[in-house]
Formats: sequence, C-alpha cells, structure tokens
Amino acid sequence: MGKKRKQGKEKLDRASLASAIMDLFARSSGQAFSIKQLAKKLGLKKKADVKQATLAVQELAVRGKLRQLANGSYSALQVLQEAVGQVDHVSSRFAYVEIGPDQPDIFIKARDLGSAFDGDTVRVAIFPTRHGEHPEGKVIEVIKRNRNRFVGRLELSRNFAFVKPDFKKIHVDFFIYPENVNGAKTGDKVIVEVTAWPEGDKSPEAKVVEILGKAGENEAEIHSIMAEFGLPFRFPENVIAEASAIDAGITPDEIKKRRDFRDVPTFTIDPEDAKDFDDALSFRKLENGNIEVGVHIADVTHYVKPGSSLEEEAFDRATSVYLVDRTIPMLPERLSNDLCSLRPVEDKLTFSAVFELDKNANIINEWFGRTVIHSDRRFTYEEAQEILESGSGPFAEELLALNELAKKLKKERFARGAVNFETTEVKFELDDKGKPLAIVPKVRKDAHKLIEEFMLLANKQVATYVYNQKKGAVRNTFVYRIHDFPDPEKVHDFAIFARQFGHDLQVEPHTISRSLNKLMEEIEGKPEQNVLQQLAVRSMAKARYSTEEKGHFGLAFSHYTHFTSPIRRYPDMMVHRLLQHYLDGGGPVNRAAYELKCEHASEREKRAADAERASIKYKQVEYMTLAEDREYDGLISGVTEWGVYVEIVDTKVEGMVRMSDLDDDYYEYDEKKYRIVGRKTGKVYRLGDRVTVRIKKTDIDRRLIDLVFVTPKIESETNRKTEPKKRKSRR
Repeated sequence: MGKKRKQGKEKLDRASLASAIMDLFARSSGQAFSIKQLAKKLGLKKKADVKQATLAVQELAVRGKLRQLANGSYSALQVLQEAVGQVDHVSSRFAYVEIGPDQPDIFIKARDLGSAFDGDTVRVAIFPTRHGEHPEGKVIEVIKRNRNRFVGRLELSRNFAFVKPDFKKIHVDFFIYPENVNGAKTGDKVIVEVTAWPEGDKSPEAKVVEILGKAGENEAEIHSIMAEFGLPFRFPENVIAEASAIDAGITPDEIKKRRDFRDVPTFTIDPEDAKDFDDALSFRKLENGNIEVGVHIADVTHYVKPGSSLEEEAFDRATSVYLVDRTIPMLPERLSNDLCSLRPVEDKLTFSAVFELDKNANIINEWFGRTVIHSDRRFTYEEAQEILESGSGPFAEELLALNELAKKLKKERFARGAVNFETTEVKFELDDKGKPLAIVPKVRKDAHKLIEEFMLLANKQVATYVYNQKKGAVRNTFVYRIHDFPDPEKVHDFAIFARQFGHDLQVEPHTISRSLNKLMEEIEGKPEQNVLQQLAVRSMAKARYSTEEKGHFGLAFSHYTHFTSPIRRYPDMMVHRLLQHYLDGGGPVNRAAYELKCEHASEREKRAADAERASIKYKQVEYMTLAEDREYDGLISGVTEWGVYVEIVDTKVEGMVRMSDLDDDYYEYDEKKYRIVGRKTGKVYRLGDRVTVRIKKTDIDRRLIDLVFVTPKIESETNRKTEPKKRKSRR
C-alpha cells in the first residue's frame, strides 16, 4: 500500500509542477529557460524535486506545450489546435502529417516526430509557426502503428547487429541484440519485428523473425517487397483444403437454372502468359440484322460462399497483385486457374451481360443473369491482332465485326467526354533467374481495345441497371467504381505548367475533358509526353470503390462498377452477389456495411499498386546496374529540395541527381516554379527540361539510382513566362 501511495504522490507532485511550470512561462511571455533556471525560479532545491521537474518538462514537451531549443533550454508554444492524421516521412530531416483531402499537410521536424514512423496514425499539436505554405506541428501521440514488421539487410558486429531498412521512408536502422539474430548472416535480407519503439534519437529494438535470402538475389528481393507491403507468401492450409474439396462437376440441375450459351460461338482473348481467363465474348447474328454480344464472366460466387474460409481470404486480400515476375492471386490456383478459368473446350459456369446491338453499336436490348458457356478458342492478343490486320483466320468474321462495334463504342464514349489517359507502361524480358535482359514499352493495339470496350460496356450497363432499380423511394445499395471531377486548383496548376511547353489547356468544367484529350494528342511522340501525361494523371482524383454514386469522370459514365474480373477483384464478387440479389427481387441491403468493404478494397488496391511499382523499380535499378556506362538522354520528372528526378528517355527508368552532387553552385529550391536555381550562375533546372546524365550509383536494397548531370543546362529567367499558382498543400 505504501508503495502505491508513493507512486500516486509522485504523479500528483509532477502534475502540480507541470502546472507551476506553465504558469511561469505564462508570466514570462517569450522567454526560454533551462531546467536549472526553472528549478531556481520555482524554488526547488532537493534532487528529487528537480528530477520531478525535469520529468514534468519532458512530458510537457511531448504533449506539445513546450519546445526544446537548440541550446537545450525550453520555451512555451501556443497550440492552435490538435489534429489526427497519417505520417508521410519523406526525408530524414522532416515529415508531413496528412490530415485529409481538403486540409493542408502539417510539417513536422524529425525531432518532433517522437517515436512515430511512416504510415502511423498520430495526433499532432499545430503551432502558430509555419514552414513555407504548411502549418507546423509536433506529434504528441501515436494512435495506431502502421506496422511492426520491417524488411532490410542485416549487418553483424561483435556485440550486436543492425538492420538497414529497404523502405526509403524509414530513416533509422533497427538495433538487434545477438540473441535475437536467429541465425541470420551479414548481407541477408530479413524480416524484423519491433520489440521496443524508440524515444528521442534512439533506434528501435527488434528481432529477426524470417530470413529471406541473400541481398541482391531475385527471390530475396521480391520476397522483401512482398514483406514490405504485407503481401501474403502463401494461402493458409484450411483455405487450400477448402478449395480442393470443391466438386468440379456441373450437374444437369445447375444447367437448368441458367441460360445456355454452349452452342453460341465463344472465345477468350488474353495475354500470352495468362493462366486465368475470367472473361469471354460470344457472338451471333440475329434474324433482324442486329448482333448479340455476350460478355461472360467467371461465376466465382457459385464456388465461393459467404462465411467460408475462401470468402474470408478473398475479402482480406481483395485483389490479385501483379509483380514483375509473379502473381500473388486473390484465390487459390484450384479456383483461379481451374474451376473459374474459362478455358477452351470446357463447359464453364458464368455470370453474363448480354446485349443486342444495332450496326451503330446502340443497345436495343440487354439481359443479365447466370449462364453456362463452352469457349471454342483461346486467343492471345497477338493472335487476335494478326486476324484483325489480315482479315483472315479462325473466327475472323466475328472478330472483325466486334472490332467495328468496339470502335463505335469508343468513339461515342469520347464524344460524351471520356479522357484519354493512356500512359506509357513498360514490361521486362527476364532470364530464367529473373535477371532483366531488356525493358520494352507495352503496345496497346485494336485487340486490347476491343476487349476493353466490351468490358467497359458491361460494367457501365450493370451499374446503370441496378441504379435505376428502386424499392419505393430508396435506391438499391450497390458497389460503384467512382472517379470524382478533378480539383479545379490542381487542373489550373497543371494548365499553367503545360503552357510552359506551348500547350494551351482550357480548365472550365464543360471543356476540361475535350481540352485534355486535345493536349494528349498534341504531345504524342514529343519529349514532354510522359512528364505531362503523369502530371495530368496526378491532377485527377483517384478512382475508388463506394456505395455512393458519383459517376466516373475519366470514362464519362454516369454509373460505373467492376463486374468483369471476380477472379482477381473482390469488389466484382460483391457486385455479382448484389446483382443476383436484385434480379431475384430482393430489397436494399445495409449500405454502411458495404461502404466499409469498399474502403477496405480501395486500401488493398492502393497497396497492390504500390507493391507493383516497387517491383518495377527494383527491376529497373537492377537493369541499370547491369547496363553499360554511358551518357543517357533524360527529362526532369520531379524537383525537390533534396534533388532533381530525371527519367531516362530510352528505358523510362527514373533516378535522382542529388543536391549534394551539384557542386558547381549553391542551388535553391523554388517550390512554386518546380525548379532549382543556382545562386551565383543563375542556372535553372526545371520540371520537363531535357538533360544528359550518367549513372553514378545504384542501390538495389533501397531501389534508388543516383545520377549526375553531364552537361548542365543553363536557362535565363526570360525563357519561361508563367508561374504556377500557389498551392494550399504539397499534394
């Protein structure tokens, strides 16, 4: 009891001291005091009292009431407000806390992050001071850790080890006691789990929980990317067992419940290396001269039942992930490559959208429901394209007719205001050990666009059908794919930047789509094409899943969903179930529950995209490590206060020229004009400038390429006439 009373007294004394300390600062406006000075002013003489005062000051600093100055003394800070957000630790010197889409990000100095890491959800105190355009603040509480496992390279010393993290937004090493190394050797890629979070400038303590392999080896590096983003390495045994137990047979009773398309010419068109075929097209001419096109989608929800282990795993993963050298599927292979894959010359269960189209691709009739099909042929995109170009081959009549309809659908879509956001993507030629031999651009031809147009048609019409169904005054709950209208300020900034290249962009709401398409046509094949395409995409809102119908700006559809890929997307499974529910006459379902599922799917989609980009970046860095030492033509693709990003034209690989390597002058960062300027020489490096670079260093662990300029570019201030508008937020 005595011990408890003593602890309570210490807490009471410290609270009283904290109150007295803040009163002292309130009476001494603008002054700073050291601990010794505070103790003297408060009349504290006993060591125990001074210790309590020291602890009280430290707690007040953590809570954002006081700030420690460079000389060790403390000053009071007036807190305007508190906010909750997510840490974006962009530099070893500072971070931002992202509060929300309509709020400016909060600038946080590294020393004011406390133990917060990138991605953590934190509470921040916001101060009257500002850092440029951003409010400044201090982390006062870590509300939720983003993760407690990290990936990196292990280095062993005699008495301890440390792990240097791969993720470039983690700016500290992890300290490992010898007993927690668990057999890992120097140079191993490992997964560590944090056992103690840091305070101040200390490193987190951790233990090795898995050894991925030697750094630099393909398997170790890809596994490290998977671990970095929390992607699963394998399916749980109970999920595999459940998938294996599914009866593959299609009974006569099941066929009777469905519309039978097995006698209608049907085929699939997919990439050459595809193993799961989740969509097929059927084609037949009708007696009235119209054409019936069936868009047939694998009936995944026939096999994956609510409440099953397969369902829970599919929901958790939410999407398949496509890394450079492998796929991490949403469903086990038994389903994705067997039962649900629309393989040729096999009867398959499908969920279909069937359209009667006239010669101008107008929809005369439509039907949605469960079907059974028999695919006659599996085409690769290359095979289908050859038939479209030559006019002869298997199903040539059907393919040519479908291609004509697809072109009319596309023309009508763009006439309504769809935006052409086709950016240049690359693919890798790999050897049998995963080493990149070449980087080549992906080329989209008519065969790709044919499939795309009919998938878009099915997605749009399914969403429109459900939207128009009502039970009284209440609309049916549904899962939509929405894309908001772009932020006017972001579009205005982009228009100003595009003008620097001689392109005029009209930003009025009724002209923005047409003007963007005109710009995309103007820049095709020009050096600035990729930079402007990427910036145009960044200026747009992000597409996401929602039960709230807001339409799809990019596609110019009033209603849109994802119906066509349930093998690899969980939202499509939700759409199939909801559509069948409404076809059966069911009423509206719980909107709040489905909105939570939509948010989860959107988050998982972002994780997948980030992991896919990381795998591409790893292979790009690896390729440039093996590339010859020569000069490369590049375009400046980004400008920051710590360096200039340059995209190499030939390979689309991006690297950075660090500020510290620009030793011909002292360069100042001009955030408003997307540039850096030499203080003495007036040299300017600006977004979109053409430059020549060499590779200085590659770092596979952190997937970084350091470049140096070969011939610095000099531009006068009169070369550019316009300036970007001031932004409220860095994003």
